[in-house]
Amino acid sequence: MAIHENLLGGPPPTHLPDDPEPRELLASGTSPAEVAAKHPTSSLAWAQLADDAFTAGRTVESYAYARTGYHRGLDALRRSGWKGHGPIPFEHEPNRGFLRALHALARAAQAIGEQEEYERCTTFLKESSPTAAATLS
Repeated sequence: MAIHENLLGGPPPTHLPDDPEPRELLASGTSPAEVAAKHPTSSLAWAQLADDAFTAGRTVESYAYARTGYHRGLDALRRSGWKGHGPIPFEHEPNRGFLRALHALARAAQAIGEQEEYERCTTFLKESSPTAAATLS
């Protein structure tokens, strides 16, 4: 008999429910703006918009997209039982949109001189998923 007890005493990992359509649309080449318009709760679509804007040098736009994806992700996490802390594994693909948006928010915050927000978001990412922090940085 396997015991699935968290020996460290922290909250269990949060796994967002899968919503494959936005991921599939993005993978098929649909523009992130179209995906975000069709699926406004998709953190993944907002994270991709943030990445594209940042790459194009539109830092403030990237910040706004990332913040939207971050807040949409927080809403989804709370609906999934997350209590404001605990692991959000990058290995669980549906979590990646939120984690990417969080990373994008940190990156854009640093670029516009919001050092406190950059540090908060960077710490949040590392504490939520060390794998995401290593992979996305």
